[in-house]
Parts: sequence; C-alpha cells; structure tokens
Amino acid sequence: MRKLLLLAAALCLLAVNGSASAQEWPTKEPIKVIVPFTPGSATDIVARVVFNQVSQQIGQAVVVENRGGGGTTIGSAFVAHADPDGYTLLVNSTSHVVVASVYAHLSYNVADDFTALTPLASQPFVATSSVKYKTMADFVAYGRAHPGALNYGSNGIGTAGQLFMVNIGLAAKITMTHVPFRGTADALTEMISNRLDLFPAPATAMIELAKAGKVNALAVSTAQRSQAMPDVPTIAEAGYPDAAYNFWIGAFAPAKTPPAISTRLHDEIIKALAVPQVQKEIIALAADPMPMSMKDFDVFVRKEIKLNAEIVKAAGIPPE
Repeated sequence: MRKLLLLAAALCLLAVNGSASAQEWPTKEPIKVIVPFTPGSATDIVARVVFNQVSQQIGQAVVVENRGGGGTTIGSAFVAHADPDGYTLLVNSTSHVVVASVYAHLSYNVADDFTALTPLASQPFVATSSVKYKTMADFVAYGRAHPGALNYGSNGIGTAGQLFMVNIGLAAKITMTHVPFRGTADALTEMISNRLDLFPAPATAMIELAKAGKVNALAVSTAQRSQAMPDVPTIAEAGYPDAAYNFWIGAFAPAKTPPAISTRLHDEIIKALAVPQVQKEIIALAADPMPMSMKDFDVFVRKEIKLNAEIVKAAGIPPE
C-alpha cells in the first residue's frame, strides 16, 4: 500500500511539474528554429512565415537560423542533440525522412530522436518537361519507343526530387538517365535548351516559365491539385497513381521535450496556420497549409521513412 501511495504521489508530482513547465514556457529568448537549408528555400520561407506568427502569439522572439549542409543532416543533428526544453526546434522537409535510408551513419535516429509537432505545408513537385512533351502520356510514349533515350534532373542523388522521378520511371515502366544539378535554376536552363527531358521543379520556380511557353507542366506529385496550378493534373490523374510523392515541410522538437511544452508548441503552430494572412503567404509559395495532430504526424513520419526506403532500394541508391 505504501509503495502504491508513493507511486501515486510521484505521478501527481510529474503531472504538476509538466503543467507548470507548460505555463512557464517560454521564459527566455530567443526560441531558435533551425532550418537545414540555405536562406530563400521554400522550407526556409514557410518556417519564417509560420514562426513569425507564432512569435506574435506568444510574445517572445523566435529566430530562424539556417544550418545547411550534409543533405540536411547537419541542422537536424544539431536539434536532435539540443536541450529538450522547447527553445530549439527544427523545420525540415521530406528530406528529413529520406536521409534515414540514404545515409548509413547518422548521429541521430530520424524516427526516435525527434518529437513530431505538425506539418506546416504540402508543396508538390511539378513534373516539368521541355516543350517537346505536351502531356505525361506523350513523355511516356516517347520513352517506351526510345528505350534509354530520356534523361531527368534532380538536385542531387538521394534527394526527394530524385525519388519522385524514380517513382515515375517505375510506374510508367520507362528507363531514364539521372543528371544531378547543383540547383533548380541550372536544371531549368538545360530544359529550356532541350538538353533535359524532365525535372521535379517547385511550382514557384517554373510557373512563370510555363506561362511563357518555355517549359510544360505535366503533372503534380501530390494527391490533390495545386491551388497555384489548378489546371495541371495530379500524377494519378495522368495515369500513374503509384508515382505519387509527398513533399511536405514539418516542425519537430528534440525527443525528450516535456509533453506539455510539445503540446503547447503544436497548438501555437496550428493556431498560426489558421491565420488568413499566413495561409495566403503559404499559398503564394504554391504550397498548401497542412495542419495535423501530433499523433497523426508521428504515424505519418514513420510511414514516410518506410516508403522512401523502398524507393531508395528500388532506385539502387547505395547508402553514403
């Protein structure tokens, strides 16, 4: 009986402490949001839009800090090993789950060393082609008639964009040669010159080129059409549902962050995503707000790790 009373008292103390920590947080400045990309990327901009609003809501400074390199692993590792006190957060993209199967010796566990707070936005890749191809059907027909003649670009081996292109090749049963680029602008320049056949471009990077007739948008990678490009079919509508690929941007905290603080962070982010101006700025990036519960996001992330590992294996990409 005495042991039971002591256990009950301990649990009550933990509950009180957890509640107190949530009430006390935040008590210092700044809250750091680590973005493992260079400034100006879609992930960086979305992080700034959302956490500027969070800062206003909680009345505390929130600073977005770029720590690029290592395929996002440098910034992610920094957060994984940071004090779990709610003052160091991570905003990463689908790259967060891709690295689990691309890098053999990570200093952190993608699934277990983070608390998944919520996705911020979904931003489709646009399967962008040179003007030689009007539709995905045209592209696939050419590939089948000329085995090995097609090429595609990406921002590097093992990136989310490459995995989307691999999905297209597998679903359409065509063979393509991969050409890695340092950045989207270089790849689109090659496409305009008709030296590149297909590229997974962010809508913001190619939408004006498409309007000018310099490239064609064949399909978006997501299950729903993009609000920014409503006339472009989804990859499923184009005939290849197995090629669909999620590109999302999400917020994470270190794994041992107190649940009360994690919940408060989640709630503040969800509140920010509901603000009309925040939604407007996200949609202007050809993205869509993507609020989700912590539990659902955790399940989603773990599924995404497995799905991307399967694509990496199918693509024959060896771990680095």
